[in-house]
Amino acid sequence: MPDSVNETYTSETIRLLQNRVSTRKYTDEPVPEAMIEAVLQSAFRAPTSSNIQSYTVIVVRDPETKQKLSVVTGNQKHVADTPVFLAFCVDLTRIEYALMKHQHNMRDNNMEVGLVSSVDAALVGMSAYLTAESLGLRGLMIGAVRNNATATAEILGLPNRVYCLFGMCLGWPAEQPPQKPRMDLGATIHYEKYDAEATLASLDAYDGDLAAHYEEIGKATTPDSWTHDMDKKFHPPLRDKLREELKAQGFDFR
Repeated sequence: MPDSVNETYTSETIRLLQNRVSTRKYTDEPVPEAMIEAVLQSAFRAPTSSNIQSYTVIVVRDPETKQKLSVVTGNQKHVADTPVFLAFCVDLTRIEYALMKHQHNMRDNNMEVGLVSSVDAALVGMSAYLTAESLGLRGLMIGAVRNNATATAEILGLPNRVYCLFGMCLGWPAEQPPQKPRMDLGATIHYEKYDAEATLASLDAYDGDLAAHYEEIGKATTPDSWTHDMDKKFHPPLRDKLREELKAQGFDFR
């Protein structure tokens, strides 16, 4: 557990989150179907805006499907090897049915619809992740399903008004990766109003902390590790065709 953990207030949930790492290697032990159902049933109690419940989760175990998803996600080997892959999808089909039942439609749906539905799906995803970890499973989130939202939709058979927001690998852990340091709380917690100076003040130190972590585990890095990585990731712009791909799936993020 990190040295900075507040020991005054703790709980099983706090301990799970404080010890969380992304796990990419899994044993051959099967993950029971009933366990996944229990995880998802619990996760579906996550908050949902106005009770819209605009999400669907696709449970993928088929090796061929996982292999195809692995290619879309940049040939990530753990996507192909994971015992269970969960695809968390934003799903407007039920809302569309409700509107049509009352002589309306979802044509020209705006950014708010897509945004609030994406938040709903994300809340379910994190709830599922935490629930799975409480049972001893481990895994990681896969945002790269959006590398090609159209291809992902085809692989998963997603209809119009549905897109895959992110995926999740789950299995019994075959490794315990070292925990990556997080930014100083001064950069991410502000009181009463936003403090721009505090946001940026600790980034040089975090560059060094992250570089030290990567050096310790033998991963190539630079002295300005975090800012270097962010510059490389977001320039040129990431997934610049995503808006068009999602529009083709029925989401108009205007």
